[in-house]
Amino acid sequence: MANNNKNNNQKISYEQAGQKGGEKVSNKYNQKHFEEIGQKGGEKTSEKYSQEHFEDIGQKGGKTTSNKYNQDHFEEIGKKGGESTSQNKDKDFYQEIGKKGGETTSEKHGEEFYEDIGKKGGRNSNSNR
Repeated sequence: MANNNKNNNQKISYEQAGQKGGEKVSNKYNQKHFEEIGQKGGEKTSEKYSQEHFEDIGQKGGKTTSNKYNQDHFEEIGKKGGESTSQNKDKDFYQEIGKKGGETTSEKHGEEFYEDIGKKGGRNSNSNR
């Protein structure tokens, strides 16, 4: 344990000592300092590891999160995110992301994909009449 106060020998935990040290560092440096060292760390890390490494850890994190929370949790955060985005974005934003999504889907799946989903949609709408 670390010695907190030399006058009365009050002892604190490592966690408390770390928190005090963190507060001192936070008070000593400004936000720009932390952004710069974060940027440097990110650059070094991306040089050290491949994209596949980051994909793997992203998938592991996704699986862990998926196992930890239920469907209601994801619906709730999705709804919050959607509401926040809709308040902060305009019509042009949605047109642009729709266009990008359509182009990406077209490049990935091709013309046959649209023919198939069109036929399926047509069958479903005819059976609902």
